[in-house]
Amino acid sequence: MPTRTIHDTPSHDTSGSGAQHGAPLRGRALTRLAMIATAHCLTGCAIGEVAGFAIGTALGWGDLQTIALAVGLAFFFGYALTSIPLLRSGFSLRTVIPLALAADTVSIAVMEIVDNAIILLIPGAMDAGLTDIGFWASLAAALLVAGVAAYPVNRWLLARGK
Repeated sequence: MPTRTIHDTPSHDTSGSGAQHGAPLRGRALTRLAMIATAHCLTGCAIGEVAGFAIGTALGWGDLQTIALAVGLAFFFGYALTSIPLLRSGFSLRTVIPLALAADTVSIAVMEIVDNAIILLIPGAMDAGLTDIGFWASLAAALLVAGVAAYPVNRWLLARGK
């Protein structure tokens, strides 16, 4: 099967929202797409954060090493969740990489900054073990706040065609 480029389809939208390339999003359509983009990004960040914090905690790593691993994995999974469906639909890796970077970098960065700041601010969160409810509660709370913080960023980007 030949690989496709983004220009091979009449609509450049891969979100399923039905938005046509070049058509400005407004109102409910913009809000819906921003919610979908934020939930998508939050999913990748959550997978990476949970994996990174679980691995770093299990290995007894320090805060900096654990956070670095969690952030790296959040970006990896965020980009992967964007890339996999595009690759499966026949787009080339050469087409997918810039799309994933453009679509997710700012959103993931906002989520990671907010998420890790919250984790560091919650007393004892970085010292909690994997069997401690405080570990999971603080991680869930931080991810929820990060998602709320990323939503307006995603909405703003989408409203400007990014």
